[in-house]
Formats: sequence, structure tokens, C-alpha cells
Amino acid sequence: MPAGTSSGKPKQVADELRGLIISGDLDEGDLLGTEAELIERFDVSRPSLRESLRILEAEGLISVVRGAQGGVVVHRPNQRVTARAAALVLQSRSVSLADVFEASAVIEPAATRMVAASRGHQRAAEQLRDLVTEMKSTVDDPMTCTSVMVRFHSDIVQLAGNQTLILICEMINEVIVRAVADALTRSRDEPISSRRRTIRSFEQLVDLIAAGDAEGAQEHCAAHMARLRQTLLGDFASSMVDGAHHR
Repeated sequence: MPAGTSSGKPKQVADELRGLIISGDLDEGDLLGTEAELIERFDVSRPSLRESLRILEAEGLISVVRGAQGGVVVHRPNQRVTARAAALVLQSRSVSLADVFEASAVIEPAATRMVAASRGHQRAAEQLRDLVTEMKSTVDDPMTCTSVMVRFHSDIVQLAGNQTLILICEMINEVIVRAVADALTRSRDEPISSRRRTIRSFEQLVDLIAAGDAEGAQEHCAAHMARLRQTLLGDFASSMVDGAHHR
């Protein structure tokens, strides 16, 4: 521990600042203040303050900008921060990409059932149908079309409305999408007929949601995820999650 610090004070200051950021009192890009201002505000030594800031910087909650116009800048927690931490844990446990994808394949069908069974299932279907229309209009552009498909999966979980599931899926999608970015590049050579089959599958899923067929929607989504696993991961399925993709 740097000279001039005590074991408790840096953690105490870090805890207080973290609480302000997480509670929403501080927003993305807000300036906490300069080093001198924070030393005065918390009545700590410079080494203690810098130790506090190192804790928060390691958590991705702040960045320190040097220079006359610098200061401590706030970063709101998001799925990138969560994914980075999760990727490191998964990497340390030698978890494969297939393992991560299988988690998504469990959650998304359940979320689809929740959407189809909800009172707002017809409004949800309209929102998802708009994405299907966008897929059709971009089907000749593999990268753009694939991006819309990713949004479709994300929106299903968002529409389910369960905040814990939303966070978990944001983390999973962040890990999968970044880890298999090469698969999206390879999709440039994917036959357009493959994307059209995927779009038809989405259309069928939207119809089931619009009809309020919760069981049918869940079963269809599960089958779709099984096909997607092979298409998206391919030879990458046995690869390990790499934390370097999330730095």
C-alpha cells in the first residue's frame, strides 16, 4: 500500500463515490472534481485519494484526465463493464463460447414466452415486426442485416421486462458478439438464402407472439436458437472466452 494511506480511508472514500454514481446522483461524463478539490472535500491525503480513485478506475466507474483542464470523470455502469468483468471470470474458468451461448439459449425462449403471455403481446409483436421489415430491406447487406438480427434478440428480452434477465442477456450478448466478431465478417460470404430463412423464422415467431401463443413461441425460439448456435459459432464453439476482447 502506498505510503501515507490507511487501510480504511481509501475504501471509505471509494464506497462513497461509488454510491453516488450507482444511485444516479452522478451521470455519464460528469466531472467529480479535480484532485485538489476531492482532497479538500474528503479531507484525505493525496496518496489516500489516489488509492480510492484506482479502486474506482479498476471497476470502470471513473477515468482520470490529467492536465490543467483535467479531473475525475464519471462512467455509469453498463453492459461493457459487466461483460469485461464476466469475461475475465469465464476465461479464468476455461469456459467455452458454446457454454455462454447455451445460457442465452435457455434465457431467450423463456423471455419469448413471457412476452407472448403478456398483456402487451400485440404491441410487442408490432415492435418486433418493424425489425423484421428492416431485416428484409437490408438482406443484401450481411453486416447491417446481422446487426438488426442482434437487436431483435435483444428486444425480445427487453420486452419481457425483467431487469435481471435484461442485464444477464446484455452481458452474454456482449461476450458472444465480441468474441465471435470474425463470424460476422465471414457472413459476407454467407448465401443470401440463409439470411432469408432466418428472417422467415423471425416472422413466424412474431406471428406466434401476436397470437399470444406463449408455448408455441417458446418452442419456436428454442429451435431457432439451436440453429443459430451452429450458424453463429461454427468452429468457434469450443474456443474459450477471451477477456482481451473486452478491454
